[in-house]
Amino acid sequence: MSSPLEGNEAMSSSTRPPSNLNVQALTSSSQLQDNSDKSKDQNDENCVIKRKRQKTSAVWNDFIETEISGGVTKAICKYCKSHFSHSGKVASTSHMKRHAENCLQKRLHIASQKKQPTIPFQPSNLGVNPFVTPDVRYSNEKMREIIATTIMVHEYPFNIVEDEVWIWGFQYANPEFSKVSCKIARSDCIKIYEAKKKNLKLLLKGWNLQKRVLSFVKVPAPRRGIDVADAIFKCLKVWRIEDKVFFVSVDNASYNDSCLRNLKDNLSLDNKLVLDGKLFHVRCCAHILNLLVHDGLGRIKDIIHNIRESVKYINYNDSRLKVFCDIVEQKHLKEKKLILDCPTRWNSTFKMLSTALKFKIVFPTYKEKEPHYTYEPSQEDWEKVEKVCQLLKVFNLATHVISGSDYPTANLYLPEVWRVDKAAEDEDYFMREMVAVMKVKFDKYWGECNLLMAIASVLDPRCNFYVVNYCFSLIYKPEYVAKENVDMVMTSLEMLYEEYFELSKKEASASISGEVDNSGNNSSFNVPSSGLFTGFEQIMSIVREKQAIPPMKSELEVYLEEGLCIPDSNSNSFSALEWWKNNSLKYKILSEMAADILTIPISIVALESTFSARGRVIDEFHSRLNEESIAALICGGDWLRNKYNLKKIQKVLEFQEEDEIILKI
Repeated sequence: MSSPLEGNEAMSSSTRPPSNLNVQALTSSSQLQDNSDKSKDQNDENCVIKRKRQKTSAVWNDFIETEISGGVTKAICKYCKSHFSHSGKVASTSHMKRHAENCLQKRLHIASQKKQPTIPFQPSNLGVNPFVTPDVRYSNEKMREIIATTIMVHEYPFNIVEDEVWIWGFQYANPEFSKVSCKIARSDCIKIYEAKKKNLKLLLKGWNLQKRVLSFVKVPAPRRGIDVADAIFKCLKVWRIEDKVFFVSVDNASYNDSCLRNLKDNLSLDNKLVLDGKLFHVRCCAHILNLLVHDGLGRIKDIIHNIRESVKYINYNDSRLKVFCDIVEQKHLKEKKLILDCPTRWNSTFKMLSTALKFKIVFPTYKEKEPHYTYEPSQEDWEKVEKVCQLLKVFNLATHVISGSDYPTANLYLPEVWRVDKAAEDEDYFMREMVAVMKVKFDKYWGECNLLMAIASVLDPRCNFYVVNYCFSLIYKPEYVAKENVDMVMTSLEMLYEEYFELSKKEASASISGEVDNSGNNSSFNVPSSGLFTGFEQIMSIVREKQAIPPMKSELEVYLEEGLCIPDSNSNSFSALEWWKNNSLKYKILSEMAADILTIPISIVALESTFSARGRVIDEFHSRLNEESIAALICGGDWLRNKYNLKKIQKVLEFQEEDEIILKI
């Protein structure tokens, strides 16, 4: 039986493995001739010895011909010692060639003689493959690391290493591959997780916006707000960052208000929160938009039901679909598909409505040809759907903008709110009624997040304070209410800058004290034993104190007076963080404040989750793991994906997408 690992790999003629066979070698043609001459001279026997033809086939590089008992000639493989017939009757070498191509022992020998590549997973932005480093011998330990990395990146179950096809693939690539058990795979994943955990803090420094899953813990029932707060605080203590927390972003779950109150009290005991904690509680803005849309769609749930059932009816069988396609063709419509939505994802519903809207002239004719079809929307329904789709288009784009994780989003929310507010202006009674329902919830949450988003908008050099003045004048009515909110933003911005300025002075003072304490170690300026400072050190101390005195204008005042920064190219490629990095020498304090504000994530869920009413659910495999294993997979996997710029393979059923129904026209 042939092995699943067999392949077609020819061996070079220079490969000569040692052979331990005890065989009788054939004599050369010259030896045969000499023996023949001697036999003639001695007249012992009168026989004619034929000259044997020299073997030219490359297959003899892998075989030795020998004569066994009874005068039978056999060919023996140098590697696996298999015997093959080779005589006057069976002189073909085809069967030997097939064996040489598939001999496992030959492949093992070749592998041991060659230097094997490894996969170090070094990130690269080049167009070449960064994964293969030549001139490194094969290592089972390195292969185990790669397997563990694969499991963590894609959150595979540990028992995948015992899958037969998985094993065959690795053994085919390298016969020296050794099987890995579930226990070893789990141990390797935890080792990688622990190693990455030690160096994670060093990797998160700098001006680049970064997101990492630091901890994954189980909160036992009943999961009250205080229980969640304790779990979060313990995670912060483990990472020793409890004194560095600026804000916490959460959704609108019922226990989050209580959780944030308790967490805020715990953190306030050891350090003062910025603006006395006014910016501490950040609600997920993508989740707010999601709630607004679901409330608005509730006003046309009957229309949505009819359109959804219409699509189901048409797609029920081929004959119904053909009737619909024939009508589409008669109407000369260019659209070629219908969409059946996933009810829990409003962007999927938006696609279904906007696509069905393009076939609105088809449905009346379809009803005439299909007497059992009873879900036809009325003309008034289509008019409502058209207006709703115009509004949903704005919400859809806004959700995409604020749900990014690779760029700052806090500074983008205020302009998107203005776009939504502008799109909601409609004189139609139905739309005013629908928007009124959405505005109740919007006002509830916007009042809690408008300060942070306004400050973030001001710190975008493209917006400065102009966008706050303009947007607030449209969002808040009457005019004096808008002015009160603008003044509140300015006051809070000045207070926030003052806190950063005082913190900067403390750090500068601590730096001076540290330099004085360590001045004895300076070989150029030694402090005398009497404790007196050199003249140079006294002058430098005076200079530092002068620099600590605030100038006539603060950095904030200079920045606000500077005006707008208009990008030369496409504004979508502009990075506010990069601008502050490049201007950090000019705005030393303000740039630090801007970096902290702009990096606040206003969406806590991935883009594919923002449109859904469902949250992420731990699958059956993860639910059976202990806390250490699941933390290694989820946290460690997140770190590795960020390090190597990889994407997790999306599970088929993780997010139920809409169905596309292609019209065969």
